[in-house]
Amino acid sequence: TMGKRSRDRKRLQQQQSGGRDRNGAGWGAGYAEIVKENELFEQYYRELGLVPGGEFGAFMEAMREPLPATIRITGYKSHAKEILHCLKEKYFKEVQALEVDGQKIEAPQALSWYPDELAWHTNLSRKILRKSPLLEKFHQFLVSETESILDMCAAPGSKTAQLIEMLHSDMDVPFPEGFVIANDVDNKRCYLLVHQAKRLNSPCIMVVNHDASAIPWLQVARDGKRDALFYDRILCDVPCSGDGTMRKNIDVWKKWTTSNSLHLHGLQLRIAVRGVEQLAVGGRMVYSTCSLNPVEDEAVIASLLEKSEGALELVDAAEDLPGLKWMPGVTSWKVMTNQGQWFSNWSEVPESRHTQIRPTMFPPTDPEKLKAMKLERCMRILPHHQNTGGFFVAVLMKKAPMPWNRRHPKVRPARPSCSLETQRTPSETPTVDPDAGEQTEEPASKKNGGVCGPPPSKKMKLFGFKEDPFVFLTEDDPVFPPIQTFYDLSPDFPKLNVLTRTHEGKKRHLYMVSKELRNVLLNNSERIKIINTGVKVWSRNQDSEPFGCAFRLAQEGIYTLFPYIRARIVNIGVEDVKVLLTQENPFLSKLSDDAHAQAKKLDMGSIVLRYQPDTNNPDAPQCPIELCGWRGKTSIRAFVPRNERFHYLRMVGVEVFHKQGRRADEASSEAPEGAAEDGAGEAVAEGQEGPGRGENGADSNGTGPARELLLFWRTLTAPPADVP
Repeated sequence: TMGKRSRDRKRLQQQQSGGRDRNGAGWGAGYAEIVKENELFEQYYRELGLVPGGEFGAFMEAMREPLPATIRITGYKSHAKEILHCLKEKYFKEVQALEVDGQKIEAPQALSWYPDELAWHTNLSRKILRKSPLLEKFHQFLVSETESILDMCAAPGSKTAQLIEMLHSDMDVPFPEGFVIANDVDNKRCYLLVHQAKRLNSPCIMVVNHDASAIPWLQVARDGKRDALFYDRILCDVPCSGDGTMRKNIDVWKKWTTSNSLHLHGLQLRIAVRGVEQLAVGGRMVYSTCSLNPVEDEAVIASLLEKSEGALELVDAAEDLPGLKWMPGVTSWKVMTNQGQWFSNWSEVPESRHTQIRPTMFPPTDPEKLKAMKLERCMRILPHHQNTGGFFVAVLMKKAPMPWNRRHPKVRPARPSCSLETQRTPSETPTVDPDAGEQTEEPASKKNGGVCGPPPSKKMKLFGFKEDPFVFLTEDDPVFPPIQTFYDLSPDFPKLNVLTRTHEGKKRHLYMVSKELRNVLLNNSERIKIINTGVKVWSRNQDSEPFGCAFRLAQEGIYTLFPYIRARIVNIGVEDVKVLLTQENPFLSKLSDDAHAQAKKLDMGSIVLRYQPDTNNPDAPQCPIELCGWRGKTSIRAFVPRNERFHYLRMVGVEVFHKQGRRADEASSEAPEGAAEDGAGEAVAEGQEGPGRGENGADSNGTGPARELLLFWRTLTAPPADVP
């Protein structure tokens, strides 16, 4: 009965929406069409004069057009170059000059301001990409590669991913000295962030869940004592009204009012203040929004500069982005209410509106002080200039400690009754009134009168999933000797960087972090809520079949671990890669003679399958590839997740995509040798068990088991018994 009611209700909704269904109407199907008009929005931005004279019509016309698809190639640079070659030589050529729904498709263009041609701009909307049969192969390529190396520049974590890539610019360095701590106040968005970051398989990323305006001071151990952690670079991408995203978030059209910016201004300023407090002297902070509104943009920057009393300055970043069109920041703006009432300065605001409109929302009144701020160094990207969304960015450099925190923040030694402290003492980070710009004294009732020191500790409030612990192994842990022997790990292997996610019982997975992140984890486990960190490097085999070592290699951590492995390596060629990634359990004899001979010398168990570039074969990938594998009694197998299989197959010239549950392969329309003659369908590939839920075995979104199906051919016979 409940199912019938549900179907009847759905049918009624379709009738009320004109009979349209999702398949027939694309994005937003089944809902009333959103009219891309907002009189208050037009009135506000026309009056502010942010858009150059004579361009306002083009600005509004661009805002009403769907945002075109933009592609960014991520990951290790050598791998990114191979995918770029594939895009340019195959997919871009196939789609150009096509015509879809009367629209001629232009060849994608590289963004002139983005380095190394790793970002591309198309004239295709996402809707056209999804719906057109002519673009099916291109769309499936993008969807598949987005799981491993492409970034469609939409989901949370795109900016974080770029920061991680900068750390790993040199593929030969498994543990860069730096690290990235990514924070979001929303617990669910943190797991999306983990999903994005996990594609890059970095041991140098930690995702945390805190209110950014009060994110705790972290501590690190230096020279035998604890010290406050200051960051060299901070990205302060604050919550905003999002009116620069109207091209993709069309509901902003009906929801936009000026009160959105007025409500957010205080939070944006508090987050920015917290950011510059924790920025190292000489470091840079990028403040950015998806809003065009000066109340959220220049007003925040001007207030921050004024409070800093010369400790901060705006950086001229024009030369860093050649080819990017942007408008200089403004030095004059007004504030408007929802009723259309304008105020040019704070003195005009009636007392009845003092709680809604604050002094920091207006430009400084002192012309000399305003000139010294150099607000024109801020950058505003307008949609009609380069067919983009709207965006605002400012780069700040810290020249001295903030005036309310001239002394180095003190770090109290950990004491039992204060171990969960997240409140800061006055000597660490004084309370700052963002409107008055002054330090406010802690009340006498909160000052230290007891054993623990300044204000009483408060326990951290935890929301969302309760994460499993992060437990570092000691150098003499009994898990290491068999691993060390089996894989012949080099003496410089950093055992202290290995961690697990359980205090008790058998260790199912082993993860690694950089030594810098280890320092942060060990000294802050009770000060901050950590959602995820570390890259998985080993997983436990079935108990009944240890195969010489209880732990097998994990694909997601192979590029971190490989520099330390000196045994269990089989060097393979291009044809071997194709065999291993298209056949589920090929016999050893299917490998090339050289690879076959190497594999025969190894005992059963986990192995590394390594491809080295062949400079004499320019058509082959010109970057190293390391795959995790398994050497069985008579067969050999690649333990590689589905998305990575597709990625590596494309790198070696095999096109793979799904069509109604089947695999279409231009290289061969027949099942390869060794596949079951009576079958057509599935092969199992090992998935990634994201440590976002630790030992519970769910993926990084906390949504399910970590086993993926790779749609090749349906093998009706069971896999060989020697495969774990």
